[in-house]
Amino acid sequence: MRKAIIIFNLFSICFLAVSCSKKEAANQIPSIVQLEFPTQDLLCIDNTIPFNWSDATDPENDVLEYNVIVAKDRQLTDVVENRTLSASQFTVALEKATAYYWQVSAIDVNNNQRSNSSVFAFYTKGNGVTNYAPFMADLQTPENNGSVAAGTVDLVWEASDINTTDTLTYELFFGEDSTLTSIDNTLTAKTFSVSVVSGKTYFWKINVTDNVGAKSIGQVFTFTVD
Repeated sequence: MRKAIIIFNLFSICFLAVSCSKKEAANQIPSIVQLEFPTQDLLCIDNTIPFNWSDATDPENDVLEYNVIVAKDRQLTDVVENRTLSASQFTVALEKATAYYWQVSAIDVNNNQRSNSSVFAFYTKGNGVTNYAPFMADLQTPENNGSVAAGTVDLVWEASDINTTDTLTYELFFGEDSTLTSIDNTLTAKTFSVSVVSGKTYFWKINVTDNVGAKSIGQVFTFTVD
């Protein structure tokens, strides 16, 4: 009998040890929503905008909400609307003749995790406006607050304009602090190579100008060199 008790206790201890060694599976973030309206680079003829996006799914079937940010800058810091919703749509009246940028994040309410959509740009039409300034440049690489290897680095950006026939030129600002130096204001390609030194931090931005002189002022990105 005593032998049986000892065997049972050993079995119980081993079972508990195995059970405790198993870690719970990490909770997974919701799927990324697809922005449906306003579409990328859309000129909205009405300034009352019905925002729509696809529903997200959650691997654990947790309850989801959506955080919607509408801003006047691509980095979503000059915010005009910031809402958390259970539905995948809402409508809001915005200023006319203004460029906006928007993003939707799907939020796992149970575990406080989120996934962020792309950022889309759109314009609201103005009364009698025939030319619009270009959208802010979308800085692609290096990523903001990212790091790169020493040597030659390609600065890469994207740009667009509601007036699709306009010709765009780019002014690059670059430097080792937030007081940037204009490197070239006649660029037509959306890339520029710079030399960077290990251990330093660099800052850059791109202003975009169309062929009638309308300009959008870019935001500053920074990166460090390994």
